[in-house]
Amino acid sequence: MTYKFSKHVPQSDVDAVGDILKVAGDPKVTSFAGGLPAPELFPVEEVKAAANRVLTGNGRAALQYGSSQGVPGLRQVILNRLEIEGIKTDSDHVMVATGSQQSIDLTGKIFIDEGTTVIVEDPTYLTAIDVFRSYGAHFVGVDMDEDGMKMDALEEALKNNPDTRLIYTVPTFQNPTGRTMTLERRKKLVELAGKYDVLVLEDNPYGAIRWSGNNLPSLKSLDKNNHVIYMGTLSKIFSPGLRLGWVVADPKLIKKYTMMKQSADLHTDSLAQYIAAEYFAENDIEDHVTAITALYHKREQIMVDAVDKYFPAGVTHSNPEGGMFLWVMVPGVADSQKLFDAALKRNVAIVPGDPFFGNESIPGTFRMNYSNTPEDKIEDGVKRLAEAIEEVMSK
Repeated sequence: MTYKFSKHVPQSDVDAVGDILKVAGDPKVTSFAGGLPAPELFPVEEVKAAANRVLTGNGRAALQYGSSQGVPGLRQVILNRLEIEGIKTDSDHVMVATGSQQSIDLTGKIFIDEGTTVIVEDPTYLTAIDVFRSYGAHFVGVDMDEDGMKMDALEEALKNNPDTRLIYTVPTFQNPTGRTMTLERRKKLVELAGKYDVLVLEDNPYGAIRWSGNNLPSLKSLDKNNHVIYMGTLSKIFSPGLRLGWVVADPKLIKKYTMMKQSADLHTDSLAQYIAAEYFAENDIEDHVTAITALYHKREQIMVDAVDKYFPAGVTHSNPEGGMFLWVMVPGVADSQKLFDAALKRNVAIVPGDPFFGNESIPGTFRMNYSNTPEDKIEDGVKRLAEAIEEVMSK
């Protein structure tokens, strides 16, 4: 059989995300690859109790078709989370999505045609790159430093690409670098969005997991003219398996998102929404987030200390104040895949940097995750990774 795929299907069978998940599940491998939460912190018993209460008191509604915009109880939970981000709005501005990945996909469907210019941070979240590319996006990358996307470079990109339809950014504890955009740059980004009349998609999956520095306002909270679409998720502070995320935007846009969602999956899992809403009603999520933050900080400190101790001279890394990732830059390496191969040969998994770039990648880069690796395995994994780096650097 000859399969005649649409132009939206990748021509290559290289599956970076699939490879990450595969090695992350191999018990022989110390995985610094996938951005997985620590499973030992999942509130299993509390979720079980919430599910029992839902099925006992509201089972028929929870098992029925539901609103494409989301269950009212969960949307109220989301509004409460948004207030923490300084976003004061109402439920007409909110749609529940099947994880933040669906929010990205729906954004692509709504705004991207073949050749549409999308400005992204260089590097950026690899699966956003995959999604936008599947809809035909033309990427323009903007350089970053430890303070996030460079605003002079962003304005230059906007001037040179007046047809830009979307700026995608992860301003807080960015994936893959762990960097955080400063307040000054956040204000400037919102100003540039208004000046050039372009939409910004703000992705904030990690913002609640902060152990140092000051909380910064979301771009959406600084936006007065509906230029920012905000995305959030429960995957990193509650459970990724329930697949619950949300979009916050002008009601006119929410209507479009809801219509596009209807054609994708009708609505997000009703039972999952009811269970999450019930969990939040009966438990203090801030206590849970505090426990997550403490554990990730401990693991990050162990990883950074080991990296500074064992990695060869000249290798540099980011210094996150929260989140889940460390970005590493190895000088003199022309092919990041060789770093992955050398590491995996030693039963250590990382994510090579190439998939995080829309266009030309920066060689010798890779991402490390610390949230899902037990403390007693981190230092040994970093030592073996250091051996792999030395092998590649010496060739």
